[in-house]
Amino acid sequence: MNDKAPAPLLHDIDDYIERLFVPRDSGFEQALREAAEAGLPAIQVSPNQGKLLYLLAKLSGAHRVLEIGLLGGYSTMWLARAVGKSGRIVTLEIDERCVRVARKNLQRAKLLSRVEIRHGNAWVILQQMVRNGEPPFDLVFIDADKPSYSSYLDCALELTRPGSLILADNVIRNGDIALPRKGDEVVEGIKKFNKKLAANPKLEAILIPVVRQKIDGLAIARVKD
Repeated sequence: MNDKAPAPLLHDIDDYIERLFVPRDSGFEQALREAAEAGLPAIQVSPNQGKLLYLLAKLSGAHRVLEIGLLGGYSTMWLARAVGKSGRIVTLEIDERCVRVARKNLQRAKLLSRVEIRHGNAWVILQQMVRNGEPPFDLVFIDADKPSYSSYLDCALELTRPGSLILADNVIRNGDIALPRKGDEVVEGIKKFNKKLAANPKLEAILIPVVRQKIDGLAIARVKD
């Protein structure tokens, strides 16, 4: 028996929630079009997940946010709106094409003044940030290369404070993380991250399923006081 929900039903649920809680926004829609026209992969967070990121940032009172993985700037726009004019987003991206598209999207949305884009290898930049004593972040959002998630978590713990949130996208992989088979470095990277997240005594954490065309998930962790 296949226990996975059929894709049409998942799409209908996602669409229902989006219609109720995420009104159409020309700025976000234009950002998605710009990313598609530039040939960026359509792997950004969904509108519903963007709203969730926004609410988590708002609820936690985040003013200083670290984003690992910029892509076309879609999730960055949600987070930048959440932190307000006095807030700051530091976002890391290795792909120059993504940086160009995201910068254009953020400029159009009048959010670029809240965002600092650091172009380069995220792992290298994160290590430099730790060595340089970067001030702590209120929220960290990880949405980059999955095999490196575990290493990114190590750095996130060095760059946060008690009460900070650490979020990570794509942590359920349509249920593949629950299967015993091995060999997929993306799935294995997420499994390693999930285990590390659950076992870390400095964190209280959970995985939340996210409905899209398939079932994926968002990891939510809080650094203990």
